[in-house]
Amino acid sequence: MKKRILLVDDEPGIRVSLKMVLESTYEVICASDAKEGLELFRRESPNLVLLDLVLPGMDGMELLQTLRSEDHSIPVIMLTATQTVKTAVDAMKLGAADYLTKPFDIEELRLIAAKTLAAQELIQEVRNLRAQVVSRYAFHNLVGKSPAMQEIYAKIEQVADTRTTVLITGESGTGKELVARAIHYNSARRDRAFVAINCAALPETLIESELFGHEKGAFTDALTRRLGQFELAHDGTLFLDEIGDLSAATQAKLLRVLQEREFTRIGGTQPVRVDVRIIAATNKHLEELLRRREFREDLYYRINVVSLCLPPLRERREDIPLLAKYFLARRLEDNPRSPQEFTKEALEILGKYHWPGNIRELENVVEQSSVWCRGNLITPEHLPTALRTETSSDSLRDDTLSGRMSLEKAVLEFEKEIILDALKRTDYVQTHAAALLGISRRMLKYRMDLLGITRVEGQASTPQADMLLE
Repeated sequence: MKKRILLVDDEPGIRVSLKMVLESTYEVICASDAKEGLELFRRESPNLVLLDLVLPGMDGMELLQTLRSEDHSIPVIMLTATQTVKTAVDAMKLGAADYLTKPFDIEELRLIAAKTLAAQELIQEVRNLRAQVVSRYAFHNLVGKSPAMQEIYAKIEQVADTRTTVLITGESGTGKELVARAIHYNSARRDRAFVAINCAALPETLIESELFGHEKGAFTDALTRRLGQFELAHDGTLFLDEIGDLSAATQAKLLRVLQEREFTRIGGTQPVRVDVRIIAATNKHLEELLRRREFREDLYYRINVVSLCLPPLRERREDIPLLAKYFLARRLEDNPRSPQEFTKEALEILGKYHWPGNIRELENVVEQSSVWCRGNLITPEHLPTALRTETSSDSLRDDTLSGRMSLEKAVLEFEKEIILDALKRTDYVQTHAAALLGISRRMLKYRMDLLGITRVEGQASTPQADMLLE
């Protein structure tokens, strides 16, 4: 679809000639005065306005102000005679995107129009992406109905629209960065930068330069000035992940920045002032580091103004089905395909697993299961073996210790599950399954007969599956 240009000029010759020049590329609508131009602007919603400065009645400057007040996202290019260039410059101060002087150079006109429209398209794309990001980290997208998480959400909502420093603690994979982003994108700083830095991932020799930047020539490889993360996060939020891994020297410099709100680049002499909100996170127990004198007490109290402790996933099991369904829905949004859902049995296994990797591990499992599932239902067989084995052994242990099952029966059931899993992983070829289990094929066949494994449930009658009937 062609972009629409509104041309407002009182000279008929200009309107005719510009329309002829532009109509091969754009849809051009014309107005002879400001009143008609404003009516067309409101009715036609153009992508670009070409506006003459000198118009009968309301002049171009007045119309420009009206257009900008009604929709500041639509760019306006001023058309002016040579003697009114200064006025055109004043118009740009009021929000005009550019100006052209009469008589026009046709190629210059086409170039400026194309450049202005391209820039506007990029600005709109950035706005759309920013709106999507803000929507993604809105409070209603934080998944969890457990009392522990409801308390966390209430605290996030309360602290988000302040400049208060926040410390987020919790095991790896519990969603500390997600919470940090939710705080940022629900604050007044949402339109500014969110800068994340992993303190544990940077070598000690680089972290000071990464945080504070350096001047040209500050050290051997400093060929140009480099801005640090504090400057890049100016007026926004700096997320310091794994802050417990900072060295004593870097802790001291960070403390000064938090106290003075200024720092000096490496090799520099002039202080740089910044307005940055700090959100820190760690999976370590900072109180223990304090006792061992590995973390500065004054820095600890500076960053621990508001503390959020995220519970591990195993302590909020009622949230596991919700999170699994959420990650599956998000994956299907990014990779359009037939709808999928977890069976009740699959969700039960997810709910019983102990999740050492927390939410990050659950997200990976959901993606993996979705890939392995060719149909619409994700069943236990699509889940990783580790999950099925652990939850099955846990169930057998519970049944045995509660007296619901004898030890001999539990051992046989566990052996049966292991053999079935080995057969599945080797495409039901007994020789390969035996090798995987470290026994002979004859011994495997003997154990299968003893355990009553004569076929694999759900397998079609194929020569390969029939090997189980030998």
